[in-house]
Amino acid sequence: MAAVEQAGAAGAHVLHVRCRPGTGEREYRTLLGLIRGISPVLQVLPPSAALVDVAGALRYWDASPYDLAQRIRVRALAHLDVDVRIGAGPNWTVAATASKGPLPVTVVTPEQVRGFLDPLPVAMVHGIGPVQERRLTSFGLRTVGALAAVPESTVQRILGGRAGRLLRDRARGIDPRPVTPTGLPGATGERRLFDADTLDPGAIRAALLETAVVLGDRLRGRRQIAAGLTLEVAFSGGSTVSRTRQLPEPSHHTDDLRGALYRMVDALHLQRARVRGITVTAEGLRPAGTAGGQISLERVRENRLRAEPVMDEVNARFGAGAVRPATLAWRKAG
Repeated sequence: MAAVEQAGAAGAHVLHVRCRPGTGEREYRTLLGLIRGISPVLQVLPPSAALVDVAGALRYWDASPYDLAQRIRVRALAHLDVDVRIGAGPNWTVAATASKGPLPVTVVTPEQVRGFLDPLPVAMVHGIGPVQERRLTSFGLRTVGALAAVPESTVQRILGGRAGRLLRDRARGIDPRPVTPTGLPGATGERRLFDADTLDPGAIRAALLETAVVLGDRLRGRRQIAAGLTLEVAFSGGSTVSRTRQLPEPSHHTDDLRGALYRMVDALHLQRARVRGITVTAEGLRPAGTAGGQISLERVRENRLRAEPVMDEVNARFGAGAVRPATLAWRKAG
């Protein structure tokens, strides 16, 4: 990705703040508080990103978007020891793309949008998935600029009506979505990055199982249940795709979380996609006991549910991971 001149311009008023992989939930929450000290127009993007509109803060601070981005980054490092990448642009799409760059802070002014986006691989278009990327490249559309130059009707025939129109607009730097102030929802997440981009479905399922184990243990420890899950898959090249699924009933059982995640990843058909990492977010958290439990006639599931309190007690006494699924123990040992 080509570096963009770090010049502050009022038109680049949307900041996309991206935490480094592995940032904990507590640090993330504190970071959001630091950002609100710069501008209250903050949209939370869990588990580890945020959008902030600084248009109204420029005059107050007598600073440029670049200056405010640097202020956020320095405070995050000084107070939390958390490194962040920040992209600034005229809208969500441009800012999110800029935050993936090699520089700590990348500013793209409205005049620089086309020069910044056009040379990038088409997979960098915000919101594109691996299937859409393969379809576009099979038609010779390998860069963002090439996608932006194709007539809308052609892109719609390739990707479908709404998706084609949306992604072509984003390739041209058009994104009318406002930054909508939101608080951190009742959610908690886990991320797993692979040592190298992988095609191995077994490795992907093992990572999903591990996140289900960790999230289930965390929810039960907090006496919470989750209403749904969001799975985000990151691919080689920087593109991502996410899916959200509501659980049949709110749950904190590892078996329920694992089953839902397996179904979600199977529906993505990732056989030919090189996966860089996965992020799982348990959403709609509420106190345990606020939802009725459905009686199950599945003996295997019921046996696992009965074993969970015993496993939790052992792990609490001897440390997290003392008792874990055999699949994870085998992979760790190998």
